[in-house]
Amino acid sequence: MTPDTVPAAPTRPPTLVLARPDRASLAGHNRITTQALTSLACAAAAAELDVEPGQIRATFSDERGLLALLLALPLPVPPLARVLDDPGIVDTFGGPILVRAEAARTPILRRIEELSGARLSRVDIRIIGSTVTKGARVQ
Repeated sequence: MTPDTVPAAPTRPPTLVLARPDRASLAGHNRITTQALTSLACAAAAAELDVEPGQIRATFSDERGLLALLLALPLPVPPLARVLDDPGIVDTFGGPILVRAEAARTPILRRIEELSGARLSRVDIRIIGSTVTKGARVQ
């Protein structure tokens, strides 16, 4: 390089600039089908309660303009012989089933609202059975 030459500027990849669409191009509407909302509710409940989504039934009803959700599902429990040997095992599953169901209602409601944008009035959980599980729930 001689004193008369100027080093070339390093080349950068081109920057992609996205134009913001005007409001007119946003005309239209989005809809979440009942099936999609039901699947979302099952997935949120499954994650919160450690249940397979296929074991959960979710139904929605109208409650003064908001959605009320009813979940029907089995909850995992430890084997009863194991509870007799070690009553503290129930705590590793999250406590008694009614306590677990009550504690799960608000997180499920918030998660569904966060992911769907739908407004829920309440989440009711109906325990329709239990599944005996050897392992404790991972928290």
